[in-house]
This record gives sequence, C-alpha cells and structure tokens, in this order.
Amino acid sequence: MSTALDSLLDLLDLERIEQDIFRGTSRSAVVPRVFGGQVAAQALVAAGRTVPDDRGAHSLHAYFLRPGDPGAPIVYTVDRIRDGRSFTTRRVVAVQHGKPVFHLSASFQVHEEGMDHQAGMPAAPDPETLPTAAEMLPRYADRFSDPRMVDRLLEARAAVDLRYVDAPPFATAGEPREPRSQVWFRTHGKLADDPLLHVCMATYVSDMTLLDSVLLAHGRGGWAIGDVVGASLDHAMWFHRPFRADEWLLYDQQSPSASGGRGLGQARIYTADGKLAITVIQEGLVRVPRD
Repeated sequence: MSTALDSLLDLLDLERIEQDIFRGTSRSAVVPRVFGGQVAAQALVAAGRTVPDDRGAHSLHAYFLRPGDPGAPIVYTVDRIRDGRSFTTRRVVAVQHGKPVFHLSASFQVHEEGMDHQAGMPAAPDPETLPTAAEMLPRYADRFSDPRMVDRLLEARAAVDLRYVDAPPFATAGEPREPRSQVWFRTHGKLADDPLLHVCMATYVSDMTLLDSVLLAHGRGGWAIGDVVGASLDHAMWFHRPFRADEWLLYDQQSPSASGGRGLGQARIYTADGKLAITVIQEGLVRVPRD
C-alpha cells in the first residue's frame, strides 16, 4: 500500500466526538478549498458508522453549500432520519466555522434478491495499456501557467491510479470535442474487505473528473489551466452492485447539457468484467472568467 493511500485512509477514519458527531481533517487540493470528493466521502463514512453492518449504502444525494477551509477541521453531525425493516436513511451536515458547508442524504439497504438487468459496458482499452499519471502529466507541463501544477496534480491523485482513455481537457484546450470522457481508476494498494470503505473511496474519486465532459464540449482546459472557474454544486450516486475500489473500474462520463453558468455531468462506473456498479450525476458551476 502506498504512503498516499495510507494518508487518505487516515483522512476517512473520522474521529468520533459524540454518538452521532464526527470530526475530520483535510488534505491539500489543486484548488484552494477542500476537495469536494473528500467531504462527500467523509460524510458518507459518518453516516455509515451509525448504520447496522448488514445494510450497505445504495444511494446518496448531496449539496455543496460553501467552499471548505482546508486548514480547519470539519464537524459532521448525523441525523438518524429512519430505521426501517429494509432501509435506513441518514442526513449529514458538515460544519466549519459555525456554518454548514455540505449536506448529504444517504440511504442504506439490507441485501435482497430481485429483478436484475443493466446497460452494457461501453468499449474501452485495457487500463494496463494506458499511461499512468506520472507518465502522462509531465507531457503537458507547458500548458500550465503555474510551474508547480504537475506536482500538485500528482500529489492530489497520489492515492489513486487514474488513467485517461483519451487526452484530458487541459491537453486539448481550444479544441471542442465530443462531450464524453473515460478514465480507469483503482487505489494504489489493496483495501480492507469493508464494503463501506470501497463505496466511500469510489465517492472520493467520483468528483475528480466528472465535469471533464462539460469542458470538452467547449474546448476548455479546466481549473488547472485557468480558462474556467467553477465548483461542484450537487452530487448524486446510486450503488447498484458490489465492487472493489482497489480493482480497475471504468468511469464512463458524458455531459448532456450546459447552460446558465452550470454544466451537467452523468456517468456510469463499471467493473472490469462488465458489471454496472454505480451511476453518478453531478451539476457544477462552470463560468468563463471575465477579462
């Protein structure tokens, strides 16, 4: 297991300060605020720790309310909305400096058998044939005005082996493309056999590239280039089938719409053997900087 993955696991291991109150810390991000995937994953950890072990997370719906301060702890308060025979619902509010910065609703379900069908997995190359971030990012160092950007991107993604199928937005800035993007990802090391941990890790990664397809449609390079400004607004995930975040997962993303300063990304995450594991939808603030 990599040192970076150890650090991320420590980040997700929240401190319990009361029965339904937890405290977490933050790590540095590419932008000067708490990474949205981090606060979403931590909130899901907090919710999951108040739920019986026989109930797995099947959905979450979240709103990013304020930019998080990476230098301050985040307090997560869990509200036990409902404990039913099959489903358990939790609401989590993340607070910094006395104000809510994030809101999550999550639902958990006892495993049961039922009807089963899924959309087929799209074509994608073998992830082992694709360049790693350490191999790919230095090729585009001249695209960034900040000479430290390659190192900052590598540091932000050091716990995850994330490989682009096609060139990322910052590689083709100025050239509009089809609003679709694919990446393969897995953690840099094995994880414990805890389903909640794998779900939380996928939640963490899901916020890394989902809005790429919005940028591609308009030939924008993204936050690292500086030709757009923005932030995640809301985020929803449905967990359909078991998966492991330490094994290859295909993140197939597309954008059906952008308007009003907002861009919508939707995606499906598949296991390497073709099982549809997760559906993700996110809307983000996407603005072109004014001169």
